[in-house]
Amino acid sequence: MLALIQARCSSKRFKNKILFPINNLPLIIHVNIRIKKSKFIKKIVIATSKNKTDDKLIKILKKFKLKYYRGDLKNVAKRLCKAAELNKAKYFLRINGDSPLINYQIIDRAIHIFKKKRSTNYDLITNVFPRSFPKGQSVEIIKTSTLKKNMVFFSKLDKEHVTTYFYKNPKKFKIMNFKIKSKKREIDQTIDTKKDLTNILKNFNNKLKKIL
Repeated sequence: MLALIQARCSSKRFKNKILFPINNLPLIIHVNIRIKKSKFIKKIVIATSKNKTDDKLIKILKKFKLKYYRGDLKNVAKRLCKAAELNKAKYFLRINGDSPLINYQIIDRAIHIFKKKRSTNYDLITNVFPRSFPKGQSVEIIKTSTLKKNMVFFSKLDKEHVTTYFYKNPKKFKIMNFKIKSKKREIDQTIDTKKDLTNILKNFNNKLKKIL
């Protein structure tokens, strides 16, 4: 399975957050390390933009010898679709670059469902429709041909958020959602603002250390 990490440095609420150092490593590297723990992921590609603001990210990726693809800045759907096509992936796993605590076991669970249900030809396997996992633990397996075929109908918002069109029109697609087994509500683990980063470091620093 191909994993595509969508990432850019020009986030409005927290610029360059994916480059922020945590335990001496940029945040985006932590995301990559976590995904690599999955036994089903064969290749990881960071899908970023051609914009000059992402040149600094490319320098980091080259330093760590990570694969990347540069595409449209605002049309993230097109960027991911092109990256998937270049890697000849009929399906791909989508992960956000601001999820340094993404759990590889959730990734493996999604891919296990994919392998088990492949004969049913799902367009999307997800854990956010409805969401039961905390933010920062979002996993989506997307059928490349379905994404490409429907991008023509995407609004500006859909192009940025990639899968919102499918969730707004669930009867048109085959969507499989899986839920968290525990009823205990965990705190959100994504990083949208500097305050989120402070909470992550306070509550999960030990977890971050364990992955190094």
